[in-house]
Amino acid sequence: MSTASAAAARPAAAPSLTGVFVRLKLSLLRNGLRQSTGRTLAYVASIVVGLLFAGAVVLGLTALRGNAHAGALAVLLTGMLTVGWAVMPLFFPGSDETLDPTRLVMLPLRPRPLIVSLLMASLVGIGPVVTLMLVAGAVIAVADGALAAVVGVVAAVLVLLVCVALARAIATASVRLLTSRRGRDLAVLGGLFIALGGQGVNIAAQRLGRPDGLSVLEPLGEVLRWVPPASALGAVDDAGHGAYGRALAGLALTALALALLLWWWQRTLTALMTSPDSSTLQALEKDGARRSGGERGLARLLPDGRTGTVMRRSLRYAWRDPKSKMAWATALGVGLLVPIATSAQGNGSMYTAFSASALLGAQMYNQFGQDTSAFWMVASTIATPRDAYQELRARALTLALVAVPYVTLVVVGAAALIGPWSDFVEVYGLSLAVLGALLATGAMSSALFPYSIPSEGNKNVAPGQGAIAWFSLFGGVLVAAVLCSPLVALTVWLHVAGLHQLLWVLLPAGAVYGVGLAEAGLRVAAPRVATRLPEILGAVSKG
Repeated sequence: MSTASAAAARPAAAPSLTGVFVRLKLSLLRNGLRQSTGRTLAYVASIVVGLLFAGAVVLGLTALRGNAHAGALAVLLTGMLTVGWAVMPLFFPGSDETLDPTRLVMLPLRPRPLIVSLLMASLVGIGPVVTLMLVAGAVIAVADGALAAVVGVVAAVLVLLVCVALARAIATASVRLLTSRRGRDLAVLGGLFIALGGQGVNIAAQRLGRPDGLSVLEPLGEVLRWVPPASALGAVDDAGHGAYGRALAGLALTALALALLLWWWQRTLTALMTSPDSSTLQALEKDGARRSGGERGLARLLPDGRTGTVMRRSLRYAWRDPKSKMAWATALGVGLLVPIATSAQGNGSMYTAFSASALLGAQMYNQFGQDTSAFWMVASTIATPRDAYQELRARALTLALVAVPYVTLVVVGAAALIGPWSDFVEVYGLSLAVLGALLATGAMSSALFPYSIPSEGNKNVAPGQGAIAWFSLFGGVLVAAVLCSPLVALTVWLHVAGLHQLLWVLLPAGAVYGVGLAEAGLRVAAPRVATRLPEILGAVSKG
């Protein structure tokens, strides 16, 4: 057989798996941008913003060269980047389709070359570029000398690989969760956690802006410099100061972390691609067991009849509907965050605890719009003002079931963190009155100014109803403030008159006044709901 014939008989060499996956990632990006002009503009804008942000941070880190505390800041920045990469696939599972390895289950691919290819493909994108820029800026800030610069190049590569491998491994280990309803709920709550973390970063930045503010990072930096991959940045700092043994240990720790991540990723990927997905059957079995066992937990304590039915329905909406869950989570999180943030900044006041009752009381507004297209079934059960009253009362009781313990917790926490405890009674009484006033005005607003909430997308108001939504909320809040003015006037008078020993009256007065306002609001709103039911149904159904 001739040489040409032998060459023709040999099978063609298989293309590089890494090249295939890199081209696949580029194709996904290109095809995604072709879907719409808006998506293209958003992606380009994100690139510009990301690069500008990274460039500004790099300039700031470069200006810190020679600072005695630059090493602590560098390892802290690396730790924050690592945490960001770790939580990214949990909160934003739909941001990258290549994060779902279940799409590759039917392909004849071995795990070891597969993870190498996926790792290389994951380096394509704005996230890795911004991360590399930030790490490079941290290296510039701490590298002192040629050897430290060489160590810095190795450290930057290791940090980037650890961050990407960590995100991939976590996404693979939790892919069953991320593709389920619970995973989507977790993604919805991601924005709340980002807001809380952003507030924490804001507080930390304010403290760092003080004279010698970077010195407060030294204790944390001494710990983080031995935690990979921040240990790689610590190695750069150590190499610049001649501590070569410590530098080698820091690089070794990060390399070991990368090896362990790849090993864990390979094991989870193998298990995922060779084991059946029985999550649906397990969920079905659990649901069957729950049905056979009847109502459990809090549902067993709710009253019978229409009140209990409406309360169970409202609680299920708050737990299962993504938009309802996001609204509740935002109110609970921000209401707790405001006193903590002001306390951390050193200028807090006990009266910031009003945020808890204000944000939760606002959940009473547009009650029927929150039902979206399912409201027609509720409307079919309302024939008289009494039916409407029972419906509104049950919804208000559901809100109070969560709001009263929560407001109590926030006011107690504010008294402990901010103080003084002598203000607890009046703040707690006023908070209960504010909650009752918002329940009353929320019921009236739901009857007079209903609007539709689209079930799909990120909008909370249907097109053309924005003015109604704003007037409903801010008008109702203004009326609630007027309704609370007698109790506020009583509080001011007791302080001005020096009758501090009588301030305890504000607690029972606020509780009774709040309950009275809520009951009056429900009774005034109920007849209007019954008579305006067709208009409410039409307004709610527009989206």
